[in-house]
Amino acid sequence: MCGIFGYVGDRRNAGTLVVEGLKNLEYRGYDSWGVACKDGGALHVRKDIGRIGNVDSSEFDHDCGIAIAHTRWATHGGVTQINAHPHLSCDGTIAVIHNGIVENYEKIRSDLKKKGHVFLSETDTEVIPHLIEEEYRRTKDFAAAVRSACLRFEGRYAILALHTESNTLVAARTGSPLIVGVEHSSTPNPSSGGGGETSPSSRGGRSRRMEVNGYFIASDIPAFLEHTNTVQYLDDGEMVVTDGKGILFSDIQTGRERPKREVEITWSVEQAQKGDFEHYMLKEIMDQKESIARAVNQSEEQILKVAKAIREAKGTFLVGCGTAGKACMAAEYFFSVIAEKHVNFAPASEFKLYHHFLKSESLLIVVSQSGETADVLEAMRVAKAKGSTVLAIVNVEGSTIAREADSILLINAGPERAVASTKALTGQLAVLLLIAYALADNLREGRMLLLETCAKINDMLNPRYVERLRDFAEHIKNEEDLYIIGKSWNYPMALESAIKIQEVSYVHAEGFAGGELKHGPIALIEEGTPCIALIGNDEVTQDMLSNAMELKARGASIIGVSPERYGVFDEWIKVPNAGAAQAIVNIIPIQVLAYFLAVKRGKDPDMPRNLAKSVTVK
Repeated sequence: MCGIFGYVGDRRNAGTLVVEGLKNLEYRGYDSWGVACKDGGALHVRKDIGRIGNVDSSEFDHDCGIAIAHTRWATHGGVTQINAHPHLSCDGTIAVIHNGIVENYEKIRSDLKKKGHVFLSETDTEVIPHLIEEEYRRTKDFAAAVRSACLRFEGRYAILALHTESNTLVAARTGSPLIVGVEHSSTPNPSSGGGGETSPSSRGGRSRRMEVNGYFIASDIPAFLEHTNTVQYLDDGEMVVTDGKGILFSDIQTGRERPKREVEITWSVEQAQKGDFEHYMLKEIMDQKESIARAVNQSEEQILKVAKAIREAKGTFLVGCGTAGKACMAAEYFFSVIAEKHVNFAPASEFKLYHHFLKSESLLIVVSQSGETADVLEAMRVAKAKGSTVLAIVNVEGSTIAREADSILLINAGPERAVASTKALTGQLAVLLLIAYALADNLREGRMLLLETCAKINDMLNPRYVERLRDFAEHIKNEEDLYIIGKSWNYPMALESAIKIQEVSYVHAEGFAGGELKHGPIALIEEGTPCIALIGNDEVTQDMLSNAMELKARGASIIGVSPERYGVFDEWIKVPNAGAAQAIVNIIPIQVLAYFLAVKRGKDPDMPRNLAKSVTVK
């Protein structure tokens, strides 16, 4: 949830650097922010409520080579300046930023108070620097003190600790993501420990080593992508120590060194920026002109291998959260209609209750944009405990889910910065649809359908089309209730449509299966209530038109999203005819509409209230 960023190395503008990098992580939390940087012997700390994006980074132009910064999504303690990170030890030599929850913080806090530690905030995080301080008094070794402290913590967390005396950063993670960025000089130095094989050390990096200028530690790659695309990943239960010259990865429990290789990230800085668009959300919606095609560009061998695994498994489950969960729901219909195969969907947060059905021959397919979703990771571990095989469909290569799965398929959507997921969803749908066609021994037809759909989407997302949706948003911006109906694979898209409208515009929106209206929800309909009907040219078209007519008879204003215009529509949003890929096509204009509803209502669609991009706590 929260954004973590730190730097130690040769640069002398570390304060400015971490503030600028943190702005690229603001999608992870934007309740409050804080920075700590060391200038000479002094530790400068500043923190405040609000968004880091509004802060002038030149205000942190100190002569410092080590700094940490944090943008918060509040869990423990209200959104106040004193609760913002970093938090300090009593002597002010240790500063800590944190993502996650220390579940046993009350017991630790009580013990530390008895030893004379004074606490200023309401947060669980504040126990971390105080406990490290207590351990450091005993060990006189900062890395050992952090390790000892971590052994007492319960829960999922990622921490980054700065120590002014040793000029060292130490990071540790259990459940929440952390990634190291390695900044090399441009001159090869084969004799040097380029991954850093001295004080601290790391082995197993590149064969052609380079001088290291410094190290970045962040909760996500966009924080440092402007400076380096070379990364090293921390796995669960690991910690890392760096003084900017070298680096050491080790196991938290045993202290045993864990060599790491360096990985080159293919994302570009341009992909992670919004360019000429006012918001990331609109930029990412428009990215779908290309991103869906990248998702379709999968290895035929890999897709066929997945299809074979589903065919042979004794029970296949689809698991995801939020928007990814809706992609899994749609895939249930893909597998049923296209491949005549029964596959079960369960929300990741509920999946542990399914462990009774799991066997070693079962297959779990998990879907996640970030690859760090806490509930999905828990579902994977439940399946692994039963010996089941896990396939992950993710956007972020090297993420925790990608590393823990038995095999992965990447959707290749590129960085997604807006909290509301758009292009990742359609990439997930495309990959799942490909698998369904492969399971039906018709992969070529599925690939052709999706590539034709990509071309139609490119034509659809033209300036005139987008302008019309903006005008329609103006027309309905003052509505406080909005309902969306669908059937077959358009039913999960109705639910997803409601999520998109809810989270960015704060309009009360609900999605329903078209046939379920008369079992209760139709009582909500009044004269003029806007209702969106997602329709395709398929076996349920007439059913959906009947459902729309039922709504209209009760006074609803019907907005049809379909390839054809029908008499029941009061407004028509035209979409291409895409056959089994209709779910992909139908959701895109709703994404655009949700975006413009947010803008027209004066909301920030990139950073909706109470939400964060990557849900790394349960």
